[in-house]
Order: sequence, then C-alpha cells, then structure tokens
Amino acid sequence: MEKTKKLIIVGSGETGLIAYEYFQFDSAYEVVAFSVNEQYITETIVNDLPVIPFETLEEKYNPNKYEVYVAISSGKLNRNRTKVYSEVKAKGYKCATYISSKAFVWRNVEIGENCFIFEDNTLQPFVKIGNNVTLWSGNHIGHNTIIRDNCFISSHCVISGFCEVGENSFLGVNCTIEDNTKLAKDNFIGAGALIQKDTNEKEFYQLKQTELSKVNTHRLFRIKED
Repeated sequence: MEKTKKLIIVGSGETGLIAYEYFQFDSAYEVVAFSVNEQYITETIVNDLPVIPFETLEEKYNPNKYEVYVAISSGKLNRNRTKVYSEVKAKGYKCATYISSKAFVWRNVEIGENCFIFEDNTLQPFVKIGNNVTLWSGNHIGHNTIIRDNCFISSHCVISGFCEVGENSFLGVNCTIEDNTKLAKDNFIGAGALIQKDTNEKEFYQLKQTELSKVNTHRLFRIKED
C-alpha cells in the first residue's frame, strides 16, 4: 500500500506495538516515531524508530505535517487514553484512525478520530462511531447503532440494531446487547454478559465464573502418571 501520510504513535508498550503493525503494514500511513512522556522513556529506539518525549513532540514534528495515534488501552475506564488524546489535540495534531482492510464497514458508516477498527468487525448501515473508540477483532455492530466517544469494545461482542453505547464504556468479550438498548456512560459490561434493557450511569455487570468441577482432569480422562 502506498504511503501518503506520516504518523507518530503515542505509546510504545503493547498497544503501541500492535498499532505499529497495523498502521505500517495495512494503511497509507508511514510510522515515523513513537512518543512517550519523558519520565517513562526506557528505550530511545523502538522498531528502529526514535522515541520522542511527548512534552516537546510538536517542536520536532510539525502538527501541520504529521498525524498522531494515541495507542493506550482501556485503563481507568478509558480515562488514561482520553486524557492523552485531549493533550494531543491541544498540541494541534489531527488524530489518525485505522480501519482494517479485513473489516466490513458499510458505505455510510461514520467513524471519528483516533479510532482503531481491527479485523473481522462488521459495521452495518447507519452506524456512528465517535472519537477515540477501539473495536477489537470480531465484533458485530448492528445497523443504526451509535457508539459514543472514548469507548473500548473487546472481541466478539454483539451490539444489535438501534443501540447506543454511552461515553467511556467498556464491553468485555462475548457480551451481547439486545436491539433498541441504551447503555449509559461509564458502564462496564463484563465478559459474556447479556444486556436486554437500558442501563444507568456507572453500572457494572459481571457474570460469575464457571463453577469448578469436583472432578479433576486426570480423573475425568483416567490418566495415571508413572
């Protein structure tokens, strides 16, 4: 893919390295540097690219010539990523969005800045995605659904049609949101949860872990070690 734009990734940890792989090898962006707050810099070179102190980033990389992606996960209900995203915007940068070439995104879907859409996501007609949203791999986002700013959607979530996901919310793997359901902001929906009615702000839904059997694996399979 031809490289027509230059990108700086803020964050050089696990999320930053994942973002590098996708932007560098599946987008029109050429990654030219990483950036981290100076006190957290432990390496000055990552993937053969410089690591620049975030405090002075705009002095070396002109905001009119470079875009930024904030590669921070869902810590503190997305507050960590949102804080840095706001700081990047205050420096005058445009934030890049990545959409996998292996995602299905219908023609009239709207997606904001600093979003990351992994492979195997399905975004149906009239879906709207706000700013600073992550959709990890394999999700279904039903038609006419709105996902507000600063959300993190884990893998294999099903969000049915005409739903709304409030700001800063986190959806765990394999959760299901029934159609016409509105999640309020600052919700945490745990792995495998089923939500069938509207929620209130700051609500936390969590399924219990599968009960441990009284029969262990060796007894189950009649294994006898010598």
